[in-house]
Amino acid sequence: MNPISSEIASSFRRHGLRCTAQRYAVFQYLLKHPRHPTVEEIRKAINRHDPRASRATVYNSLHALVEAGLIREVSIAGQATRFECHIERHHHFVCDRCERIEDVEWFDFEEIAKKSGITSHSIREVVFQGLCANCLSRTGR
Repeated sequence: MNPISSEIASSFRRHGLRCTAQRYAVFQYLLKHPRHPTVEEIRKAINRHDPRASRATVYNSLHALVEAGLIREVSIAGQATRFECHIERHHHFVCDRCERIEDVEWFDFEEIAKKSGITSHSIREVVFQGLCANCLSRTGR
C-alpha cells in the first residue's frame, strides 16, 4: 500500500468512516485536485478509471466525507456546490468571469464585524468576488 493509500485509510478509520471503494476514489480525487470541483466533475473523473460510480453514489460519498469532517462543502450563490479537502478556516475568492474559486488565507475582521453589528463568531467565511488575475489580464486593465 502506498503512503497516500495508507493515509486515506487511516483518515477514514480515525473519523469512524467505512472505507468503500467509491469514498476512497472521491477523497483521493479531492486530495489530488484542490480546485473546488463540482459533483459532476468528480463523478466524471473517477468514472474514467472505474465506471461504477453513479451520481447518487458520489453524492452519498461526498455527504459522508463532509459529515466525517474530512472535506468541506463550498456553496457560492448562483453556482453548483463544490467540494474541497482544505478544511482549515479560510475564505474564498470567486472570479465573476471564469467562476474559478481560490482559497484566501483566514483573517479575523472583528472590528469590521462589530461596526456591522455582528459578532465574529457568527462568520463562517467571507466570499470575495471580482476578476482573477488571469481574467483581469485579458481585459487589458
